[in-house]
Amino acid sequence: MRAWSIVVLVILISIASSLATSVALQPQKTQNDYIEDFYLTENAVHVSPHSIRGSMDKGVSNFVLVDLRSQQEYEKEHVVGAVSIPAYKDPDTSAYDEVDRIVNSFKELKENNPGKDIIVYCYSMPCMTGRKIGKMLVENGIYVKHLGIGWNEWRFFWNLWNHEHEWNQTDVMNYIATGKEPGKPKLKNTTQTCIEGEFGC
Repeated sequence: MRAWSIVVLVILISIASSLATSVALQPQKTQNDYIEDFYLTENAVHVSPHSIRGSMDKGVSNFVLVDLRSQQEYEKEHVVGAVSIPAYKDPDTSAYDEVDRIVNSFKELKENNPGKDIIVYCYSMPCMTGRKIGKMLVENGIYVKHLGIGWNEWRFFWNLWNHEHEWNQTDVMNYIATGKEPGKPKLKNTTQTCIEGEFGC
């Protein structure tokens, strides 16, 4: 019995030594490495709402917005052009358990929109719904981006994220739709008339 204990002890020491050596040989990340990882991740995942609004003004459609709020909330009001894939059964009850429905809806959306970025949004900037659904999708081989703000900031805090000179030139209601359909953004005339004699003409 004692010989058996010694053999087990030697094996455990050998495993521990091997693990310690493996950990010691891995290069330690520096603060700059973590900063680089952060910015690479941020730029890969987050999408500027300002650029989305600008694309809407120009009629550019290289993305699909997905509203993750309940169907009831979507039909009341949503970002114009956004489709609904609810992660909530009603405003108070999550549908995170409906993995097959959610994953299959995103698979179909990707198949029907080849080459387009799929961008999700939920209730607000700190809302975890988009992050939870994003994790669920990654686990099923589907990769989506995340709008930098949520519905509340888009609808009720327009001045928070739009450029100051655009506050009086844009009306949030032109970027809101109601009902079951996504709706279409109104094209905005973004070309400026050139005045003779001005620089840049």
